[in-house]
Amino acid sequence: MDSLTYLQLLRRNRSFRRLWWGQVISELGNWFNFIAGLGLVRMISHGDAGVTTIILLARMVPFTLFAPLAGAFVDRWSRRTVMIASDLARVAVAIGFLLVRRPEDLWIAYLCTALLSFFHSFFEAAKNAAVPNITGERDLLAGNALMFSSRFLLMALGAALGGWTAANVGYRAAFIVNAVSFFGSALSVWLIPERETKQLALEKEGAEIEKRSYWSDIREGWSYIITHAPVAAILAINVLWASGGGAVNLIMDRLGGIVFAGQRGISGDSGVAALYFAGGLGLFIGMMIARRVGQHFEFLGKTHAFIGWGLLLQGFLFALIGVMPNLWFGCLFLFLGRIVLGAEFGVQDTLLMRLVPDKLRGRVITTDRASEFLTWSLSTTIAGWSLRGITPRTLTIISGLLSSASGLVWLVLFASGKVRLPKKFSAAPTRGS
Repeated sequence: MDSLTYLQLLRRNRSFRRLWWGQVISELGNWFNFIAGLGLVRMISHGDAGVTTIILLARMVPFTLFAPLAGAFVDRWSRRTVMIASDLARVAVAIGFLLVRRPEDLWIAYLCTALLSFFHSFFEAAKNAAVPNITGERDLLAGNALMFSSRFLLMALGAALGGWTAANVGYRAAFIVNAVSFFGSALSVWLIPERETKQLALEKEGAEIEKRSYWSDIREGWSYIITHAPVAAILAINVLWASGGGAVNLIMDRLGGIVFAGQRGISGDSGVAALYFAGGLGLFIGMMIARRVGQHFEFLGKTHAFIGWGLLLQGFLFALIGVMPNLWFGCLFLFLGRIVLGAEFGVQDTLLMRLVPDKLRGRVITTDRASEFLTWSLSTTIAGWSLRGITPRTLTIISGLLSSASGLVWLVLFASGKVRLPKKFSAAPTRGS
């Protein structure tokens, strides 16, 4: 399956370029808000850990709860309109942070954070469902990989710029930048023709769809997942991966901030920053090479094998961080593991998009994200509790091995014949084809 390079895709596909620019702008603003929001509530609450925990939960819980509804919503209504409305709503919400000035105002920060997460779930659902239609199947892997690789790169750049802005200009400036970014994203999406975000067949079903309840739509999505083994397998291994991999943020905080802190004069903050940089850079590179890797293994008819062995390898590389003697070796193995994980995720996520029909794509993909995110949250909670009895190094090893188990399960499912991909994904081309 030959496809355009990343630069060719951006140059030739105007609608994809506009959607990509919208994501770049809004993601950059998101990280401005995240860093400034944490700093603001920490300053107002005088470092109260409970306040920070509430802010983090306000970011996670709404997305987990509303993502399935958002998926059903974008399969029914205009995806372009949903993205624009979500962005414009977030403009107003981001401005709301300017009202937080005293401890009595912290509830505003909680509410605004939760609302940003809520509208983000709808924007993501619409964007993910629209990408395959905008790129076409041939260029879907390139488009998907570019979307995610940009996100990981912006995670590092946005956090750094947000921290610098908050420290040197003030929190208010960071919140204003966040609001402006959402407006810029809405403008970019507005330039995309409506017809390119959804198949025409779905538009003709509009009157019939409106008569159904959203609960019926959600059940239809689950019914599709349960009755289609490859799709169910992808969702299952993502949940299994998150049972171990979900503790990564806590692990990087403990390793960089405590275990490796003090080595060669490295501060705890610098240690954590180094690990995040290594992980983000690895994911970015992994996503950038996903297009060629995915094409190669699909040509060989081994897409399923790459996914399984990729998950297995990334978990072992992560587990090895737990026995590394210093920060630099830890960063090296995290970097290598994230390259593998980034390439695997790019191929796997594209496979899921290609397997699911357009009329169900929003529901299925958001169900996958919500399930993984819920497991991620539970994994972090359990990992934090476990540190009362085990060391961060031991937790790292356990986390890595648990996440690698997802690859083992995937390989066993295919080796036993319980799960098979459609022929176009699993059959290598014959001579002369």
